[in-house]
Amino acid sequence: MFGIYVTHPQVRIDPDVPVPRWGLSELGAARSQAAAQSDWAKTLTRILSSDETKALETAAFLAKPAGVGVEVMEHAGENDRSATGFLVPDEFEKAANWFFANPEQSFHGWERAADALARIVSAVFAVLDRHDPAKPIAFVGHGGVGTLLKCHLAGLPIARSHDQPGGGGNLFAFALADRSLACDWEPFELWQGWQQ
Repeated sequence: MFGIYVTHPQVRIDPDVPVPRWGLSELGAARSQAAAQSDWAKTLTRILSSDETKALETAAFLAKPAGVGVEVMEHAGENDRSATGFLVPDEFEKAANWFFANPEQSFHGWERAADALARIVSAVFAVLDRHDPAKPIAFVGHGGVGTLLKCHLAGLPIARSHDQPGGGGNLFAFALADRSLACDWEPFELWQGWQQ
């Protein structure tokens, strides 16, 4: 059986609102609704989310057809970028490139990639250590820490080349038996499910 890591899709960008409180845009909500109608969403027995608004909103869409609640998972938020505040898209992309290329260093006060990796792996594995590997589970969160987790599960070095395509609303799957990567990033509303 598999676990999946889902990244929130498109958000409403508002420089006047703290990034963790950004919610889904209309497109992001529509994509989440489409993903929730997938056969795989109905099989989920457990859904855990970071406490950031966009992740919680995504998780709520997936939880409805599965008939489960959303559990808030501590220490599962995106890499802490509060030191620089909001960055316009071009500047953010440059900063993200630097973040992945220099995992042992901090970009102007950001949480280091190495620390974010240790944090998300610890949070996810603490859940998996107590989870029945016969039951499908989903973790809903963010692209940066999701990429770090994917690198860890696949035994890959931290690199932006392993990041999700298209800026959000993707998932990867991993085997619950041995925690090995089973499926690379795919748009979550298009994924065909566990048979892969």
